[in-house]
Amino acid sequence: MVGNSLAPADTSQDVRDRMDGAARQVAVLPVGSFEQHGAYLPLATDTLVACAIARGIAEAHPVHLLPPVTISCSHEHAAWPGTVSISSVTLHAVVRDIAESLRRSGVDVLVLVNGHGGNYVLGNVVQESVGSGTRMALFPAAEDWEAARVGAGVQTSLLSDMHAGEIETSILLHTHPESVRPGYETTDFLADDRRHLLTVGMSAYTESGVVGRPSLASAEKGKAMLAELVESFGTYFSLLTSAAELPGDAAAGRRRP
Repeated sequence: MVGNSLAPADTSQDVRDRMDGAARQVAVLPVGSFEQHGAYLPLATDTLVACAIARGIAEAHPVHLLPPVTISCSHEHAAWPGTVSISSVTLHAVVRDIAESLRRSGVDVLVLVNGHGGNYVLGNVVQESVGSGTRMALFPAAEDWEAARVGAGVQTSLLSDMHAGEIETSILLHTHPESVRPGYETTDFLADDRRHLLTVGMSAYTESGVVGRPSLASAEKGKAMLAELVESFGTYFSLLTSAAELPGDAAAGRRRP
């Protein structure tokens, strides 16, 4: 059972039934954030987006949908009230602990569905998983976002649509229209050269907190984006559930007692 809220509606019996006869068990962990998204999108935007993608994946594939990590690495947004962050070290440890707990229960594949671009450490977690005995993947990649953007007719480039822009506003207009407040129609702002973002933070580039063109957003684009992303995930699912060994699997086996 997928459920409609941030928390999946599965029971233990649902999980047991899904595990029965499956060669590999796949868990999907949405990772969002709690940070400013201008005056018209909620602080939980990235979490809502990650959950929408993960929910679509769970509707299309036999995976264990986990509740989201709702606070992550949003330090660059600290100038705006409401933003809350944890350190990259903490996020790394949380994800690794979740992966280890899943592995002890027989789930040896973990997909991280990331909704916040500042969670750079998630790439390191997946990188370090090679040879660990747990297959991991980070989704969506930039290429998946780009394919979805083009397929859905989103006009703003990924470079320009950095924060609270056409993509995020469209997805929320489709999945959580009640959470989108008036103002997105008139808050377009572009700042394509952001090379010092990690040094000076978002406030050096935008007063509103927005970098993108939310005025172009629509629920139709949001629906199409999600469909395209779920379609892209099919390749990931095939790779992660393959019976063939991935690079590093054999080395992990040799290290186990």
